[in-house]
Amino acid sequence: MRTRTLLTSLLAATTATGGLLLCAGQAPAASTVEVGTAAQLKTALSNAKPGDTIHLADGTYTGNFKATTPAGATARITLTGSPGAVLTASGGYGLHLNGASYRTVSGLTVTGGQKGIVIDTAKGVVVDGVTVHGLDMEGVHFRNSSTDGAIRNSRIYDTGNDGRGMGEGVYVGTANTLSDRSDRIQILNNTIGPDVGGENVDIKEGTTGAQIVGNTFDGSGLTGANYDDSWVDVKGNDVLVQDNTGNDGYQTHTQQSGWGCGTVFKNNKSTLTGTTGTTQLAINVTNYSAGCKTTVYSTNTVTGGKGLTNIPVTS
Repeated sequence: MRTRTLLTSLLAATTATGGLLLCAGQAPAASTVEVGTAAQLKTALSNAKPGDTIHLADGTYTGNFKATTPAGATARITLTGSPGAVLTASGGYGLHLNGASYRTVSGLTVTGGQKGIVIDTAKGVVVDGVTVHGLDMEGVHFRNSSTDGAIRNSRIYDTGNDGRGMGEGVYVGTANTLSDRSDRIQILNNTIGPDVGGENVDIKEGTTGAQIVGNTFDGSGLTGANYDDSWVDVKGNDVLVQDNTGNDGYQTHTQQSGWGCGTVFKNNKSTLTGTTGTTQLAINVTNYSAGCKTTVYSTNTVTGGKGLTNIPVTS
C-alpha cells in the first residue's frame, strides 16, 4: 500500500511538471533570456545562472553594465548579440565582468565611456567576435589576476581619445606591480587599429604566458606618449608572438627586474615603410641578456625600415 501511494505521488508530480520527473536538488534547465532594453539587460546579468544565454536584440543599450556572478567551466554564461546590439556608456566601463568567471561575450558592440570591456578577478572569460571603439582609454583589459581568458576574432579601434596615450587596444595586467597575475591570456585573430591611442597590445610585468597570435595591427594612432611607440609591448614573461601582420613593430622591456623575458617571435610580418625615428626595427629587444632571453626566429619578415631586429636571429 505504501509503494502504491508513493508511485501515485510521483506520477502526480510528473504530470504537474509537464512530464519531467524532477529529483530533489536537481538544478533547473539552462535558459535563453531575450533582452531588448537596458533595464532588462542589467536584470539578466544579475540573475543569470550557469548555462544561461542572454541574447540582445539589435538596438542601443545606454549605461554601464556589470556582471559579478561566476559560472562553471562546463556550464558557461553567455552574453550574445549582433554588432547591431550596442552597449553605449557616457563614462566608466561599458561592460565590467567583476569576478564573473567562465563568461562568454560574443558578437555585440561596446562604445563610449572610459573603457570598453574590463575583466577583473575572473577565470576563463572569452570575448569573441565583438566590436569595441570610441573610448577615452583602453578597449579590452584583463586585470586583477584574471587568468586563462581570451579575446579573439574581434575588432578594436578608435581608443585613447582623452589624449594621454592610455588607449591600448588590449591591456593585460597592471603597470608597476607584480601582484596582478593575469596569466595565460590569449589574443587571437583580432584586427586592432587604426586610431588606437596606446599600444595595440600591452602585456604588463607580473603576467606570464600570454599568446598573441594571428592578429592584424595598425599602429597609425600611436601618440608616443608614455612610450607607446610600438604595436606590441611585452613586459611580461614567456609570451608567444606569432603569425601577426601590420604596419609597425614590436618591443620588449624590463619594467621590473626579472620580467620581460622569454618572449618568442615567430612568423610575424612587419611593414615599416614610411616610419620615422632612430630605431625603425620590426622587433626591438631593449632588454636582451644571458638571464633574460628573447628568441626571434628567421621566419619573421620586415619590409622597409632599418631591419628585422637588434639581437641574433634563430633559424
